[in-house]
Amino acid sequence: MDIKGISRDKQQVIEEIIKIKNEKRAVILAHYYTLPEIQDICDYLGDSLGLSQQAASTDSPLIVFCGVNFMAETASIISPDKKVIVPDNTAGCSLAESITGSDLLEWKRENPTGVVVSYVNTTADVKAYTDICCTSANALRVIESIPAGKKILFVPDKNLGEYIRYKSGREMEIWPGSCCVHQRFTSRLVLDLAAKYPKADILIHPESSCSADPQIHNMSRAWFYSTSGMINHVQNSKSDQFVIVTEKEIIHRMKQICPSKEYISVDVPCRQMKKSTLEKLLSALRSETPGIKVEAGLREMAYPSIERMLRL
Repeated sequence: MDIKGISRDKQQVIEEIIKIKNEKRAVILAHYYTLPEIQDICDYLGDSLGLSQQAASTDSPLIVFCGVNFMAETASIISPDKKVIVPDNTAGCSLAESITGSDLLEWKRENPTGVVVSYVNTTADVKAYTDICCTSANALRVIESIPAGKKILFVPDKNLGEYIRYKSGREMEIWPGSCCVHQRFTSRLVLDLAAKYPKADILIHPESSCSADPQIHNMSRAWFYSTSGMINHVQNSKSDQFVIVTEKEIIHRMKQICPSKEYISVDVPCRQMKKSTLEKLLSALRSETPGIKVEAGLREMAYPSIERMLRL
């Protein structure tokens, strides 16, 4: 594989990765927020849930998950018979780490008939005490599937929770967690970008701190999307210019799909996603470590919340 702009040293690393991957029948999964060179070498590129579903459908015995740890945990929950490894097991997430299973257990004791809805961007421990998971793409549908009058706790993303409350009108408790990247995408920032680029479509991830602001929703050029939804919009839109309000590395994929279009981003990188490097990927393939394994007991508790979401 010859990737444009890659040094000879990195090209050698890439060749060794491919060699070992083929020998071990491994599959490399990468999130849209990882480094471009990781995106270019992976077998499947996508969002956290889509990649875990891909992990379940592949017949490869070894899965290398380039992203952050909770994503690899979800893959392990869905695919318990496969070995899941990561390039760097220190790749955390401010959002996932804002809540624990103990927090949910305490809430459920106080609200025994309540329903806990967890964004899929959570740890296995949190999923174990969750009634149903959701993604940014199907969160509204999940909330609307819950009978009226049921008490709801939405965790852990306050911005996604406020977005759902704004769109659905449902009352619910919202956990005060946030993504340290999307929290920086304020209404003022988005309005300034919209004014600077008056012909651009404004594509906003609902984890952003502006996600429940009526003045943003009232903009005719603004759309709220998951990462996959943003890519679909770029492909189908007649617009030639886009302001991308999420982690900037997604633009790498957008340029590959629609190279003639213009993309404007805010330089707010997720440093945890950038921990997956070619060198660490090669090391992980060689040693088949570090591994991410959700033990059987915890998996049995966590899987139903994901399975209920997939049924929707």
